[in-house]
Amino acid sequence: MLTKFETKSNRVKALSFHPKRPWVLSGLHNGSLQLWDYKIGTLVDRFDEHEGPVRGVAFHPTQPLFVSGADDYKIKVWNWKQRRCLFTLNGHLDYIRGVSFHNEHPWIISCSDDQTIRIWNWQSRNCIATLTGHTYYVMSALFHSKEDLVVSASLDQTIRVWDISGLRKKHAAPQSMQFEDMHRGGPGGPGGPGQPDMFGNTDVVVKYVLEGHDRGVNYATFHPNLPLIVSGSDDRQVKLWRYNETRAWEVDTLRGHYNNVSTVLFHPRQELVVSNSEDKTISVWDMNKRTRLHTFRQEHDRFWTLCSHPELNLFAAGHDSGFIVFKLERERPAQSMYQNQLFYIKDKTVRLHDFASSNDVPLLSVKKGFAATVPPRTLSYNPAENSVILCSNAEGGTYELYNLPRDMNGEAREATGDIKKGKGQAAVFVGRNRFAVLDKQTQSIIIKDLANQPTKNFKPPGLVNDIFYGGSKNLILVTPTSVMLFDTELRSTIAELNVSGVRYAVWSPDQSMVALFSKNALVIATKNLEQLCLIHETIKIKSGAWDEIGIFVYSTQNHIKYALPEGDVGIIRTVEVPIYLTKVKGKNLYCLDRDGKIRVIMIDPSEYRFKLALVRRKYDEVMHIIRTSNLVGQSIIAYLQKKGYPEVALHFVKETKTRFELALQCGNLEVAEETAKVLDREECWALLGQEALRAGNHKVLERSLQRVKNFDKLSFLYLITGNVDNLKKMLKISELRGDTMSRYHNALYLGDVDEQVKLLKEVGQSPLAYLAAKTHGLEEEAANILAASGLQHEPRIPMNGELLKPPAPVLKQSDQNWPQLTVARSFFEGGLFQGEQGSSIAAPMPLDAGALEEVGDWDAEDDLDLDDGLGGGAGHAKVPKSAGVEEEAEGEGWDLEDDLNLPDIGGGPAAVGAVSLEDYVPPAPGPSVSESWVRNSQLAADHIAAGSFETAMQILNRQVGVVNFGPLKPLFMAIFQSSKVYLSANASASPLAIALLRVAGEESQGRAMFPFQCLTVAAMIAKLQEAYTATAGGKFSHALDLFVNIIQSLLFTIAARRTESDEVLNVDSSKIQQILAVAREYIVGLKMELTRRDTSTPPKRAIELAAYFTHCQLQPLHLQLVLSSAMTAAYRYSNFNTACQFARRLLEMGPSQAMAQKARRLLAACENNQTDEITLDYNQHNPFVVCAASYTPIYRGSPSVACPYCAASYKLEYKGSLCQICNVSAVGAAGSGLKNINDGR
Repeated sequence: MLTKFETKSNRVKALSFHPKRPWVLSGLHNGSLQLWDYKIGTLVDRFDEHEGPVRGVAFHPTQPLFVSGADDYKIKVWNWKQRRCLFTLNGHLDYIRGVSFHNEHPWIISCSDDQTIRIWNWQSRNCIATLTGHTYYVMSALFHSKEDLVVSASLDQTIRVWDISGLRKKHAAPQSMQFEDMHRGGPGGPGGPGQPDMFGNTDVVVKYVLEGHDRGVNYATFHPNLPLIVSGSDDRQVKLWRYNETRAWEVDTLRGHYNNVSTVLFHPRQELVVSNSEDKTISVWDMNKRTRLHTFRQEHDRFWTLCSHPELNLFAAGHDSGFIVFKLERERPAQSMYQNQLFYIKDKTVRLHDFASSNDVPLLSVKKGFAATVPPRTLSYNPAENSVILCSNAEGGTYELYNLPRDMNGEAREATGDIKKGKGQAAVFVGRNRFAVLDKQTQSIIIKDLANQPTKNFKPPGLVNDIFYGGSKNLILVTPTSVMLFDTELRSTIAELNVSGVRYAVWSPDQSMVALFSKNALVIATKNLEQLCLIHETIKIKSGAWDEIGIFVYSTQNHIKYALPEGDVGIIRTVEVPIYLTKVKGKNLYCLDRDGKIRVIMIDPSEYRFKLALVRRKYDEVMHIIRTSNLVGQSIIAYLQKKGYPEVALHFVKETKTRFELALQCGNLEVAEETAKVLDREECWALLGQEALRAGNHKVLERSLQRVKNFDKLSFLYLITGNVDNLKKMLKISELRGDTMSRYHNALYLGDVDEQVKLLKEVGQSPLAYLAAKTHGLEEEAANILAASGLQHEPRIPMNGELLKPPAPVLKQSDQNWPQLTVARSFFEGGLFQGEQGSSIAAPMPLDAGALEEVGDWDAEDDLDLDDGLGGGAGHAKVPKSAGVEEEAEGEGWDLEDDLNLPDIGGGPAAVGAVSLEDYVPPAPGPSVSESWVRNSQLAADHIAAGSFETAMQILNRQVGVVNFGPLKPLFMAIFQSSKVYLSANASASPLAIALLRVAGEESQGRAMFPFQCLTVAAMIAKLQEAYTATAGGKFSHALDLFVNIIQSLLFTIAARRTESDEVLNVDSSKIQQILAVAREYIVGLKMELTRRDTSTPPKRAIELAAYFTHCQLQPLHLQLVLSSAMTAAYRYSNFNTACQFARRLLEMGPSQAMAQKARRLLAACENNQTDEITLDYNQHNPFVVCAASYTPIYRGSPSVACPYCAASYKLEYKGSLCQICNVSAVGAAGSGLKNINDGR
């Protein structure tokens, strides 16, 4: 029996498999229903509405429904999608023993201790038939899957078979009247459908009454295809019955149980009967030979129910403390590949499939060997001698050697002579006339010849669990912690690779690489066991095969995937049922299903061939795949970005937003501008402008600023590029817009003093207007202003003023972009974008003004939303186009004067030399550096560096709910003190404070600078290593202090690069968040460990705390130490079963030799006494997190609250209290999330 899933709960009285989803529904003795996912081992849902033990549950075959019946006399129908009870059927007068759905009709059948069976229509919610006749409790009642029959079992020692054809006809759609119906008064006869005769209703009648059991019958069911019934009784017997149209009789009795038989079933696919009993066993019987094949025993729990999956080879059995999901045997067909030939076992026959000709022929029947009862586990083929070795788990491990016939006539031959066999858990060929056998009991490897005679016998260099072919004369030895390449002639280890739990080894066709995979891990290594990559899967790996170009294709329970030797992984397609891969050739994938049938699945290998060619730099092949295949999808785009080929990714992308982002990444401003026009979003134009500024393409920057109407930046761009003409036009536009400040700035940029004075007069700033006129030598204008103000005497003007006039541009850059180096096109640019204009990523040569593309084209009325009448009755202004572009026949420029009929602008500024240096007026002081930090930063650390502790506290409270700032005081002071450097000045003067800045980079897009921060990610990682060392050394108090300091310091840690921050989208994992999660787990665990070591802690609590500590997410070395400590503590207090659980988990991790020896000694000591002296509040099979305040488990599905900063879990009663982990935040408080980088959001 292969156990697939096991859970612990209250006594399970009823079970049902979902026909499609990997779910099991269990009815518990405490009145609950639990829905489990047996593939991933988690509790999906729980339903608690029944008030007594639930003894019957069943899924509907097609609808999202299930039904339950319990001791509260109620039948409830539930919808598992809506997660609620739809309605309740009332009618039974005693405990309900079983419920089930009909496969076709909307019917439910139920049986009860009130001695009746009822059939309900769940659509109309009515009882449509009541079956009476049993004289004691009715323990089971089931519909036949295909015929109109019902079988019931009762404690009155009888089994009854009921005919429900009348009920079907009564409730079926109206049909034409038959002759016999007209004369018998049936459903189609006179009186209408369902008219009862003088003896009562004829809808349901008893067809047979089967008597033969000596005590009450607990269960009876039909065979799905044959006219057979099997029953189980309190007389400890299982009986087989056969029936025909007229009678039913007993066929045979199966004896062997030592207590009441609870449930008995026919195997859905094989000629087997499966039964379970209160004697704590599950038995498997051969239906033909009437013999018991296997018995599986549960040590402490009685079995109460049994069910089979309607489509898969799975069973579930409920017992006193939960249930198990199992299958009787392995479904993986034994197989072996040699060149284009596949040798495999099907129906106890060795078959050969030739992939070249697609011929599939039987070769040899192996029914006389162990395959008659136990299917072979492995098959090893020897092409030189045309022989095979079959290995099986029968009798503790057996192998058989067969010679295959060389002539294939289409019929399987019987094995002739004595079968060469022997004891051994594994056997493989190592030469043309030699094979190796592993005997795990004696830990020896025996080399034998084809006569089955030993030639060598030696001890392996360690504990070996399995062996595989490792090349000529070589073996791959699998130990619990590693695999070794072993030379059988020299008896020495060639190489060793540390990988645990290896189950299968698959060699590449050229024997240059080998794939070693365990349950959830895949390792690809060279022929010398040098690891190339390690891949982890969340679900079980089933099989694998090598592609002809060196890519490993493997299957899981749900997917077919590929793995490149360099470590890249991807999904090829999904599968509904597990398959076992045998060969990959081109677009064809050959595999075996669980029935041993050859299947051919079409796949598209373009994606993994493309990735392999890209990794190996075979660019010609990459270009060929791009041109001939249809590669699309986010995974390809992300892969190309990751590998540094955004220009190739740009070729695949059609979605506009992604295309825009890729164009920016690879510097293709032309494509970026095209997509920005389509998107037409302000943030896209802003990003394009930033990239254009970085690349020195101020023409694209100009168009971007025009789109977003950023007039201030546009004016400054014209200033630094010397475009005086456009600056004048910006002055006119600002006047039309009525933007006084922009108008004044443009006048300053132009040095237009007349315009400055005019503007200051218009806004009522006569003193400033007089000052400007006087300073720049406009004496007449200054006198007019003075007269208009009514002053008689000239005010005193400072004598050290300087003219605010910018220098005239010497080199005008307005017609050309900034100079760029010419670089060669990459391979992909030449191939992908050949013939396209402007698509190259390389910087172009400087172009003439006439070669520039026309840009601008935005109208004042459409883009500026200006009203009529601005500027003294002027018309609408037009926004300037780029300089150097012709507009109609008027030459260069915008011609705003002609459009607006404005008078000429008079007189320029006075001569510069007319004003002395004494007239200089110093500008007003700007904001301080500290104020700039507070205004521009969203980070608490920057506010602290600026000395604004109050705003920093507000930020922390708003982001992560910090309420206790006492522990953070040293960090506040350290950050503040490290943000400035102080230089001593004269004795009478204060020291000079110089701000220390960090490079902003992408953090601020070049607009601001931020203070230096002493807390970095690198420093946190170093401190984390120090805490790890203290933990490993057993200095728990010191380690706890370090982890608490780390978790508090992370509040102020700034990400130095964007990849270090969790605030940036599309980042796989954040270093800061990872460190935070690690520190949280260690703090919880260390606090529990210190509590456990307290002498006042009672033994029960001490063991529970040790057990909870083993479920914290720790480093493997630390987890081994924790498991060893918990194992010792449990054993010291005589909790042997719990100690064994910890020991097994410890051994699975591959610990040191001393630790492993200790665990094995403990397992050996507890082997015959796996009991617990103290009952613990601990269930390792039910996922949980530990409450950080009470140190008790919070099981999945239970209500809980969390700390908004460190995410520590708490029970609901601790909401509002101070978090015990970070010691700063309030549990359950609202928070927007911690920021580690200034991203503008």
